[in-house]
Amino acid sequence: MNMATHVRILAWFNIVIGGLGVLAACITFAGASALPAILAAVAHEAAEIPIGVIQIVVTFIVGMILVLSLPSLILGFGLYHFRPWARILGLVLAAINLLNLPFGTVVSLYAFWVLLKPETEELFRETAVRPA
Repeated sequence: MNMATHVRILAWFNIVIGGLGVLAACITFAGASALPAILAAVAHEAAEIPIGVIQIVVTFIVGMILVLSLPSLILGFGLYHFRPWARILGLVLAAINLLNLPFGTVVSLYAFWVLLKPETEELFRETAVRPA
């Protein structure tokens, strides 16, 4: 398998990981949207303060999930189209995702192997048409 194929596989890994993160943010937001109604039905007036706190916490959590997931999506599309900036972003995100056990670590190690090869560096330098 040539390195262009490995770059495309790495791109799809990042697209899937980023997409799953965005999906998790949407599910978290949807679940948290229903939570105030449930608390209001159960606790009535006593739930007013916790509902506000819950909304702040959920907004923070959803924001963090999106902040961590969207760069993976952007990286996936950049790698798939062999954009020069994608190689650097891929190395930075691979270093950050090493702590994301277990899948982030495996994908990060694969990313280091793929993106640090001299053949891969040439793929991102060329301005010619990329292999399909």
